[in-house]
Formats: sequence, C-alpha cells, structure tokens
Amino acid sequence: MAEEARQIQDLRRLLDVTRQMAATIDLTQLLETIVDATLKVLDCERATIFLYDKKSDELYSRVATGVESIRFPANRGIAGAAAAQRAVINVPDAYADSRFNQDIDKETGFHTRNLLTFPLENLDGELMGVLQALNKADGPFTPEDEDLARVLSAQAGVALHRYALLEEYAEKQRMARDLELARKIQQALFPKANPSVAGYEIAGWNRSADETGGDCYDFVALDDGRNAILLADATGHGIGAALVIAQCRSLTRAMLSLTAELTVVATRINHVLAHDLTDDRFVTAFIGVLDPARHCLDYIAAGQGPLLCMSPAGVETRAAGGLPFAVIDDFDCPPEKFEFAPGATVVLLTDGFYETKNQAGELFGEERVIEFFQHHADLPLEELIDGLHNEIRRFSHDAPQEDDLTAVLVRRQA
Repeated sequence: MAEEARQIQDLRRLLDVTRQMAATIDLTQLLETIVDATLKVLDCERATIFLYDKKSDELYSRVATGVESIRFPANRGIAGAAAAQRAVINVPDAYADSRFNQDIDKETGFHTRNLLTFPLENLDGELMGVLQALNKADGPFTPEDEDLARVLSAQAGVALHRYALLEEYAEKQRMARDLELARKIQQALFPKANPSVAGYEIAGWNRSADETGGDCYDFVALDDGRNAILLADATGHGIGAALVIAQCRSLTRAMLSLTAELTVVATRINHVLAHDLTDDRFVTAFIGVLDPARHCLDYIAAGQGPLLCMSPAGVETRAAGGLPFAVIDDFDCPPEKFEFAPGATVVLLTDGFYETKNQAGELFGEERVIEFFQHHADLPLEELIDGLHNEIRRFSHDAPQEDDLTAVLVRRQA
C-alpha cells in the first residue's frame, strides 16, 4: 500500500508539473519548473537542464542547481551519450564511468555519486535538450525512476518545443513590425508629388519586391530653376539594399545642396560609397539636371542603363556611361546630355522591368519596353508607368515580383 501511495503521489506531481509547464511562457520559469519537479519526483540532490543548440551542435545549461552555466559539444560526456542514443542512461557509480566529467565536481566541491540522464524531445523526435538528475537520496536510481524520467522528459520536451514555437512566432511578429516601420520610413523618403516644371511633364514611380527595397528615385529643385533627378538601384533588395540606397539618396541630396556640377557630385558619392560598402555591394545610378530653359537634361549614368529617349523622330537608346558607384574608388563616368525635341520623352527604368521573366524563363527585355511606349506614346506619364507595370504582370502571369521596380519619365510637352 505504501508503494502504491508513493506511485500515486509521483503521478500527481507529474500531472501538477504538466499543468505548470502548460501555463508558463517564460523560459527561465519553465526550466525552473522542470528542475524543481525533477528534484521532487526523483528525490535527488541536484538537477541540470542542458538545452540543445542546433546551430553549433552544443549542449548548454540554463538552469543548474548549484553550478554555473556550462556549454560543451553535444556528443561529449554522459549527457552527450543520452542525446545521441535518445535513451535514458542510469549510472549508479559516476566515477566508475569513463564518460563522466570529474572537472565540474572539482570546481564546485560537489561529489556526484550517481546520475540519471535522459533526452528531452518534441513530438517529432527532435532533440530539445537533456535533463540530468544527480545523487538519488537513498541509493542508485531505480528502474521505476527511469520510467518516471521518461514521462517527465516527454512532458518537458513538448513544453520546451511549445516555448520555442511561441518565441519564433514572437520574433516573426517583432520582425514584421520592424519591417513595416522600415517600409514606412523608406516610403516617406520618396517625393510626395511629381515636380511641376513649365513645359514639362515628370513622373516617378516605385514598387518594391519586399517590404523594403533597394531602388529609389528623387527630385530636387535647384535655386536657378533647374531640377535634379535621381534614379538609383542598389544590389539586391530588402533591408540591406534599403540601407545602402538611403545612404546614396542622402549623399546625392547633400552634394546637390553644395553644387550642381555633376562630375563633382558623382565623384564624391562614389568615393564615400566605395569606402563604406563591402566588395559585393554597389549602386547603379542616374543623376541628371533638367534645364527647362535650354530643353536639355545633363546627366551621369553610373552603371544605369539602358536609357531611352522616345520622340516623334524615333527611339534613341543609350548605355550606361561608366561603372556603378562603389565598384572602384577611381571614378570615371563623363557627363552626357539629352536634348528634348517637342514631345520627346526620356525613359529611366531600373533593371527589374527589363529582367522580369515569363514562365518559359524569357526576359521582358528592352524591345518589349520600347514597343509598349511606342504604342502608347500619347498617354499621360503616370498612366504610361501603370500600363507598363500591368504589361509585365501579364507577361509574368502575375508571378511574385523578384526585383524592385522604379521608373522616372520626363516629357517635353509638344
């Protein structure tokens, strides 16, 4: 009867622990609950939970009664053996087992007589950690203790997995909030409206592939009645590219506040970016100055192309004038000029338009862009951009957008 009463008491303790673990969402509190249950159910002096770090393939302690934090390879020692074999290991004489690490006892002054070690797994059999009970109060751990340990480890493993899933969900929520904030900040950097320039129609547009993008466009009114135009595309997309492109935009605005001499502006921007960016990052950019009085657009195209000029006389296509920003510090990209005939339109597009693919892997390409603008030349510029976007969506059969899309169109009114 006494043995039955003890078993009933142990089961009640396990049920109570299960309820506590289900109600706990704090990791430290959860681990302390498991350790406390181990001490009571297995009637031992000390207990340690070693969590499994999958990335480093290590076991490390977060809660260990009486010892400092420990970290070691997941295949080492008795804990490592329990993890590798996914089995309960009962060691009646610790110092007689060659796997036992005596250094911890030497460091702490504790003497380990016996120990029971068991893996903690989730329902899919994935290792979550290892639980180790030390020094049974009345002799070595028994087969009945092993059975209790299996029940306790099953509940603890599931609880740890539940915590990991909750933490992963919370992290995703935090990242989503951060990305949304980054998106709002980046969107606020785009011009609030297209510039109003006598005799000209100007339109800019952007659609990022992710919450944040690596493209930008900008318009800057200069003191002498001219207007600066920026179109830039950083390698990649997402947060990293967004940070790079924000720096490029800020540098461009800062330089234009000092001078409109394009060679000076571009050289200084390239110098800063070449020193700041890693070797695998660069920025293609078009920086131009529209002079409506002279009907010309002076520009530097650092890796940005093709550049299109559509006019009643035909189509002119130009390549980039030099390397992108940050490729090398020695910048060499001479300024060039577009002269606007009445009705002429300069088309600036980032490579996301040209490199959109259909289901067969075919690129939308330059010819389709030109053909579209030729067929819809009379549309207002904003409608032209929307129409081109719809055209590439049809071409790709509404496949997920793989790259950022940015467009700037400048038209001299007839």
